[in-house]
Amino acid sequence: MNQKTSSLMTLLPLIVVLLISNTANAQLRTNFYNATCPNVEALVRAAVQAKFRQTFVTAPATLRLFFHDCFVRGCDASVMMASPSGNAEKDHPDNLSLAGDGFDTVIRAKAAVDRNANCTNKVSCADILALATRDVVALVGGPSYSVELGRRDGRISTRASVQGRLPGPGFSLNQLNTLFASHGLDQTDVVALSGAHTIGFSHCNRFSRRIYNFSPTSRIDPSLNLQYALQLRQMCPVNVDPTIAVNMDPTSPNRFDNAYFRNLQGGRGLFTSDQVLFTDTRSRATVNQFALNNAAFGRAFVLAMTKLGRVGVLTGNRGEIRIDCTTPN
Repeated sequence: MNQKTSSLMTLLPLIVVLLISNTANAQLRTNFYNATCPNVEALVRAAVQAKFRQTFVTAPATLRLFFHDCFVRGCDASVMMASPSGNAEKDHPDNLSLAGDGFDTVIRAKAAVDRNANCTNKVSCADILALATRDVVALVGGPSYSVELGRRDGRISTRASVQGRLPGPGFSLNQLNTLFASHGLDQTDVVALSGAHTIGFSHCNRFSRRIYNFSPTSRIDPSLNLQYALQLRQMCPVNVDPTIAVNMDPTSPNRFDNAYFRNLQGGRGLFTSDQVLFTDTRSRATVNQFALNNAAFGRAFVLAMTKLGRVGVLTGNRGEIRIDCTTPN
């Protein structure tokens, strides 16, 4: 086999994957349910609004759930599935902190859709999660956008499939870029999607090393604003209750805005993977742009969410429309 043929054989698996992915993406469209469940968006929105009125956590929990779903096996609602033996995606340590309110939002929205006689068992849990995510972002002041629909639900959810598929709080920009690129997302998407940390919270153990044991020469991460680090120590003392959580955006935690990026400029990124977006010169210009222009952040976020919503989707006859989002049919 000559070198040219060998190179072609090496590329073939990637070409096949890209062709399958592009074919699936082409089957997603914003009007997918026009003939089968024309009021699906209104039904989901009403259910999401009702849940949001009960607790603000609905917003960050649903947004994070969508991200964790799409990065493992694609946007197929496999993260929703439960396992009696504790072997589903949601049982992996990286997913144990997913707030129950996110799951509950999707389950309630699915029930609301299925109560409509025209829509019963016609709308996938994956699409409901995508719509609910759009709706919670809008409810907290973020951009609204059209959601491509037509995803079907996966039948497989395993704990093992999560390993190494989600970004960690200590990730470098290289690690972030590599992981996101595996899903067709570029560095601007990395920065824009990280902006979702403008809402939500984190448990202390996810960042405690930065404020107590960063290195032998510096207990506090030098990229962290010192005053902010001391505030974090007050909120997260040594041996803190593991259920205690801290807002990821210390300035406007209940509003989806570009304050997150201004925080990064001031050394107030909670995770290393947040602050590195500013400390690394390759992404700093994008952070500065979004910090200066909320509309630019909003446009980039919408584009990135649309691209994220296409990752690994099942369409056509692949997958199923789950009757119960927590279990395969």
